[in-house]
Amino acid sequence: MENQTTFSYFLLLEFSRNRQLQLLYFFLFFILYLATATTNLLIIFVIVFDHCLHSPMYFFLMNLAMQDLGIVSVIVPKSMMNYLMDTRHISYFACVAQIFLFVSFEGFELSLLTVMAYDRYVAICHPLHYEMVMNWKACIKIVILLEVTGILYGMLHTTGTFYIPLCSNVVNQFFCEIPYLLKLSCSGFNLVEDGVLVASFTGALGCFILIIVSYVMIFKAVLRIPSMKGRQKAFSTCLPHLIIFSMLLITSYLAYLRPLSNTPSYLDLVFTVLYSLLPPLFNPIIYSMRNKNIKLVLSKLWKF
Repeated sequence: MENQTTFSYFLLLEFSRNRQLQLLYFFLFFILYLATATTNLLIIFVIVFDHCLHSPMYFFLMNLAMQDLGIVSVIVPKSMMNYLMDTRHISYFACVAQIFLFVSFEGFELSLLTVMAYDRYVAICHPLHYEMVMNWKACIKIVILLEVTGILYGMLHTTGTFYIPLCSNVVNQFFCEIPYLLKLSCSGFNLVEDGVLVASFTGALGCFILIIVSYVMIFKAVLRIPSMKGRQKAFSTCLPHLIIFSMLLITSYLAYLRPLSNTPSYLDLVFTVLYSLLPPLFNPIIYSMRNKNIKLVLSKLWKF
């Protein structure tokens, strides 16, 4: 077994040593971050300042945009700075903070998507009881509970990841990601974090089942709507949410369950980008394209 060492910093994945390519990667990440931040901030701005969108569905959507903005802000700026400064270092405490914040935001988002499915279920299947069930007081309590749950979830993962000493400080990914840090373990087996991962996958599976059950009930109710226009309106509010959740869950499972190679590969990078960077970018785009109210407000702002 290699010597157990406490490191003061980690070395992140270096895409290229060519200076021109490093600047190209900086530019690509900058464009990605700018697009993601702009679209999510626009969604937040529209929902906050337009009184027509002050409803539970848009309140949850605003919180989703805030989580997406947090996710990309945790991992992308540091990568951009490394490419610009021609370095690959990240301090130990910055790595710990990155994992904690990233996992907390991801845990909050997964739980929030489950609540959003339940919100659509109540709105479509029990419209007369909607205001009583999904009132503002209940919505605020739900969001606070999800925030606390996300923080605890992040603390568990962070503690489990750094529970035992590491034998290397070379992380084969462009940010501190849990599977790649676990491969640095001296023993090759982390009982605490493995237990947290099992619990995480069980919780994610539970969220998936709840969402599927909610949408089965929703689709049954929608098919009973006599008018084609009414069915189209109901589907337009549900399909974006289902697309987003499926994309997040599938890419997350591919990133965490597939065996990792000992050497960096473009396939590992692709899966990481798919679940960490693309959902925050596409969430506001999908919702704004499919939601008539948001498109109407955006068109008014554009004309103004």
